[in-house]
Amino acid sequence: MEAKEAKLEKMRHSASHVMAEAVQYLFPGAKFGIGPAIEDGFYYDFELPRPLVPDDLITIESKMREIIAADLPFAAEEIDRTKARKLFGEQPYKLELIDDLPDETVSIYRQGSFVDLCRGPHVNSTSEIKAFKLTSIAGAYWRGDEKCPMLQRIYGVAFDTEAELEDYLARLTEATKRDHRKLGKELDLFSLHEEAGPGLVHWHPKGALMRQIIEDFWRQEHRKRGYDIVFTPHISKVGLWKISGHWDFYRDSMYSPMDIDDVEYVIKPMNCIGHILMYKTQLRSYRNLPLRYAELGTVYRYERSGVLHGLARVRGFTQDDAHIFCRPDQLEAEVTEVVQLARFMMNTFGFSEYELLLSTRPEKYAGTIQVWEDATEALRKVLEHLELNYEVDPGEGVFYGPKIDVKLKDALGRLWQGPTIQVDFNLPQRFDVNYIGEDGLEHQVVMVHRTVLGSMERFMACLIEHYAGVFPVWLSPIQVTIIPIADRHLDYANKVAGGLRECDIRVQVDDRSERMNLKIREAQLEKTPYMLVVGDKEMDTSQVSLRLRSGEDLGTLSISQFMDRVKPIIANKIQDKL
Repeated sequence: MEAKEAKLEKMRHSASHVMAEAVQYLFPGAKFGIGPAIEDGFYYDFELPRPLVPDDLITIESKMREIIAADLPFAAEEIDRTKARKLFGEQPYKLELIDDLPDETVSIYRQGSFVDLCRGPHVNSTSEIKAFKLTSIAGAYWRGDEKCPMLQRIYGVAFDTEAELEDYLARLTEATKRDHRKLGKELDLFSLHEEAGPGLVHWHPKGALMRQIIEDFWRQEHRKRGYDIVFTPHISKVGLWKISGHWDFYRDSMYSPMDIDDVEYVIKPMNCIGHILMYKTQLRSYRNLPLRYAELGTVYRYERSGVLHGLARVRGFTQDDAHIFCRPDQLEAEVTEVVQLARFMMNTFGFSEYELLLSTRPEKYAGTIQVWEDATEALRKVLEHLELNYEVDPGEGVFYGPKIDVKLKDALGRLWQGPTIQVDFNLPQRFDVNYIGEDGLEHQVVMVHRTVLGSMERFMACLIEHYAGVFPVWLSPIQVTIIPIADRHLDYANKVAGGLRECDIRVQVDDRSERMNLKIREAQLEKTPYMLVVGDKEMDTSQVSLRLRSGEDLGTLSISQFMDRVKPIIANKIQDKL
């Protein structure tokens, strides 16, 4: 960690303790959870006598500034477990943490009237805490478990200078405007319903259309590259997941089995097992490889309700999944092709910046260390051959193999989980997935698990926030809105719409009896790229008056002139957001 980052982390951690001291003063009897530093700031969880309101943040901030101005030192101390339990005797959450500690010695920190269970480190004094602001209040289950009490979490941010803080707050305001949950509702793209179950997405017509556009493009590009599109069932027998190792390594993320004809079935968390079964329906020769199966497969994984977040963290999602069965001598070439496909997809969707991580063997893993080292080295060679910058992410591989993770950088510089490429020698061994080599003997295949978008849900969330809902023309669910000025212009408007639809342009006619300016304004709010206004003049001359969603009025032009303008933008997937 760089020196500046380490310094900021200490300051942010210290700010969480100062906030806790302020809350202790303002809410006597408060119960304290945990208060770590996080990216850009800090938080602390509290059990309080009443729900917090936004005005409380102002009061707590004011008290924090008093504590900071008092220049109170942070003092570390080591005490034994018995003394610690006595010290935190009225703090049930701290007592629970003490009981979980492996050592008899407990580390605490004091500043002013506040003492906390903490390993540190901290700044020397409260006066070293610089520019900060409390930003929000949220609910948080203790230890992230919905079976535990719901605490109140206060978030804050902290930086070295006021200028950095102001810059961050400006970006935070912009991020709020881009929130995919807000824009998803405003643009009528999707909804989530507690009565149907949290984390389960309902795609509205416009969102479903946009998703279909992405999926059609995805299928087209995969067929070009020799992938076969397949479909697999949503449930399968538990026994398959025991063979694969998911039952041992991944069970906490799987839903409970269901009984069908006295046999246990489980809803699938991944698509790989189905692809393996299809591969094994025939005897495969070395000449048949590589074999590439691709599936937009919907899977279901258990996520605690406290971490669900719009489309970005859900319980049911569709992976743009594929599995490549290849010979060991084909592995590097196949991974190289996948990396290049992922880069092509990212560039097409407007993501020019991203970070690459090489994730290595986790603490719990299947297979031998030698197999892991061989797989990791294969991924490393591809990244270095392509001269791509990457960082090693120790211990973050999946249980069956190492992986390359790609983090997409959006318009605000935030990172989103995107493509992932995993090399797997373990599942082929567990399921005896082989091919007949040139020598006439059976040899084990190598599997490559990969996605080039991630999941459709998370990718849509990323797209919405990256573009703030102002999608490129080729992605926009509605590309053209035709606005007749009066009812007598409606037939002409529908005629123009018919001609555009014949050219596969997505168009709607606003036939409401409303003022033209209102229709234009609402089309702009819906972020429709083009508005074609038609009145007497346009109808008499077989023309349209073109406006852009930016508000620019481009005047009158013929239908053919409009088509000449729009068709190349759509066909070439140009990133012109207008």
